[in-house]
Amino acid sequence: MTTTKRLPWAAALLLAVTVVAVGGCAKPKTRYGDAGAVETVTNQFGSTDLQMLAEQMTQSMLQAPAIAGGNLPILTVQEVKNKTSEYIDTRAITNRMRGTLQKSGRVRFAVDAAEMQRQKEELERQGSELYDQDKAVRQGKMVGAGFRLGGEITSIVKETKDTKDVYYQLFLNLTNIESGIEEWSDTKDIRKTTER
Repeated sequence: MTTTKRLPWAAALLLAVTVVAVGGCAKPKTRYGDAGAVETVTNQFGSTDLQMLAEQMTQSMLQAPAIAGGNLPILTVQEVKNKTSEYIDTRAITNRMRGTLQKSGRVRFAVDAAEMQRQKEELERQGSELYDQDKAVRQGKMVGAGFRLGGEITSIVKETKDTKDVYYQLFLNLTNIESGIEEWSDTKDIRKTTER
């Protein structure tokens, strides 16, 4: 008797666990969105902020006499320091700028510090006995950059029980490596406010 009374209860429990497991395994629906659309999911630094800051800084930099002069300056990119309280991939900002600047046909880029080890390894590999030395690239032929692009991004966060306000400021500068003269600098700001 006891066994028959427990069997329906056990079956009901098994059914409930199965329903939860199957429901928990339901696949989320994924779709493509417009990568250029305004993203306002949170007030943290997002894709719209990255695109906007990179575009504004690039347009400003293209007006700098060192670039507008038409002499195809060679630039290198230094790491942009993240002084905010959140993780921001600052390399994504400078990579976007680099692509637009190169497409403009007004600047060229030399290998930056982050890529120098790979460049050195490739030169050493081509200098090995694996390559026909008449057709391999030679060491000692790299061209140094004349200008260094660097900067920092900072934020100020203010919060009350009803509102959170985040202010971001991106500062970039272009420095003549030989003379140490700052040839261009600019700041761009973003403010994002969330009301709860």
